[in-house]
Amino acid sequence: MIQVRVSPEIEHVCPSFAGAAVEAEVVNTPYCQPLWDEIHALEERYRQELTTESLKQMPSIAATRNVYRACGKDPSRYRPASEALIRRMLQGKELYQIDTLVDLINLASIAFGYSIGGFDASKFAGDTLTLGIGREGEPYEGIGRGMINIAGLPVYRDAEGGVGTPTSDHERTKIQLSTTHLVVLINGYDGNVGRVLENARYIQELLRRHAQSDGGTITLFHQ
Repeated sequence: MIQVRVSPEIEHVCPSFAGAAVEAEVVNTPYCQPLWDEIHALEERYRQELTTESLKQMPSIAATRNVYRACGKDPSRYRPASEALIRRMLQGKELYQIDTLVDLINLASIAFGYSIGGFDASKFAGDTLTLGIGREGEPYEGIGRGMINIAGLPVYRDAEGGVGTPTSDHERTKIQLSTTHLVVLINGYDGNVGRVLENARYIQELLRRHAQSDGGTITLFHQ
C-alpha cells in the first residue's frame, strides 16, 4: 500500500486540504466505447450548464486556483487539469483519447472538478508519497509537455522526486497499456472530505465497469 503524507508547507497554504488515494489492480485497454459514451453524455450536460467563466466558480476548481495563487503560481497560465479539460469541452473541442485508464481518470476529474493524478504504482521509488510545493529549478518532465517549471505548484514526490502536480503528471510514472497496479490521487483543496470520498467511490465504480478491477481500496489523507 502506498502511504501519502501532507507536508507542513501545504498545511500552511491550505489547512483544510482533503485527499484520497484509490489503489487497485487493473487491466488497461486502448479504447472503451461505453466509457466514451459516458464522457460524451457529461460533455453535453456541461455545455448546457457551464461557460468557460462560470466553471472557475465550481468549488473544487476555485479552491485549486486559490491554492495556486497562495503558492505563487498564476492559475490562468498553469491551469489545473480539471479546469483545462472542462474548458476544452466547452470550447467544442474533442478530449484527447489516450487509453482506458487515462480516459477514465479524466472523466472522474471532469465529473467532480478535482485535479486527479493517475500513476503506474510499479514505477514509484519507495512506498511513500509526500505532497509539498515545487521549488525553483526543480527538474520535472510533464507528460507530453517536456520540462516544465513547477516552482510554486503543489507536487507529490516519491523517493526520487516529483511525480504529480494538479497541472501535469510526470513522464516517469505515467500510465501505459502495460499498467496493472494503479494509484489515483484526488486533490480536494476545497476541504470537502465527503465530496472527495464520493469522487473516490466513483473511480472505483468506473474501474469495476471498464478496467476488469474489483475497485481496489480507498485511503483518505487530510488535516
